[in-house]
Amino acid sequence: MNKPLEGKIAVVAGATRGAGRGIATALGEAGATVYCTGRSVAGNAGMSNRPETIHETADIVSARGGRGIAVRVDHTVPSEVAALFERVGEFDILVNDIWGGDDLIEWGKKLWETTLDNGLTLIDRAIKTHIITSYHGLPRLRSGGLVIEITDGDAFFYRGHFFYDLVKTTIIRMAFALSQELKERSIPAIAVTPGFLRSEWMLDRMGVTEANWQDAAKHVKEFIASETPLFVGRCIAALAADPNVMPKNGRVFASWDLAQEYGVDDADGTRPHFKRWIDENMPEVAAGWKKADDGLYAYWGPMPYRTPES
Repeated sequence: MNKPLEGKIAVVAGATRGAGRGIATALGEAGATVYCTGRSVAGNAGMSNRPETIHETADIVSARGGRGIAVRVDHTVPSEVAALFERVGEFDILVNDIWGGDDLIEWGKKLWETTLDNGLTLIDRAIKTHIITSYHGLPRLRSGGLVIEITDGDAFFYRGHFFYDLVKTTIIRMAFALSQELKERSIPAIAVTPGFLRSEWMLDRMGVTEANWQDAAKHVKEFIASETPLFVGRCIAALAADPNVMPKNGRVFASWDLAQEYGVDDADGTRPHFKRWIDENMPEVAAGWKKADDGLYAYWGPMPYRTPES
């Protein structure tokens, strides 16, 4: 099997589950050594009621042909992050995927109706962690390396909840800011969004498994256009292997577009394209997108899969 990232060292911050696990796995498929970080280890879950651990992720990376190394890190603690990068030394790929907010979002509530502590905790977990990780990691990133910031959505539309919207759009802006500060070192910083992610948490929420996931589309029809975490991971591995990636510096890209460009398939050999499916099958949602005079997008229709019940 072709391993274009053999000899490369990656740090996937937030690799326990979901997109982080998929990204770590795909980088391993491509031959990289992957440091898989997060809070969840056996007997000490970082997210309540979730069984996944960073050691499981590291084992998957190694089984796929890379070298997985699990390091327990609380990315809200600067000293732990500093110790991580002291251990890693010089490296080539930084993926900021720290999240930990699934239990903190109160869909359907406006800012003044939410639990303020939940929103402020989300900022700590999903914005401050990315800053702390970049602060300590970027000085050790080799020239010609790559920074990936994982977000949700590839435009400046309202994402259905004040704190969720704040976090995900901030991550896009963070990639742009880093792109300006890193360009003299020939290190692109790129924001990437998956589509409707078929994560472990989402499968459980839908009451299905990866073996029968299509059954959930009977109740949430757009789930039929969902993707596994490996899909966005393979797109990021393709970015990391692209010698001409610099023109993408500072921009945000969706998995469905990257997959078309790089010829990436999901685990089952399909190539899901969430936006195209929405355009073709949920016109009421597609019609909700409006482009303002300033070039930004607002969303005035129902949010697909982001409902108070989801």
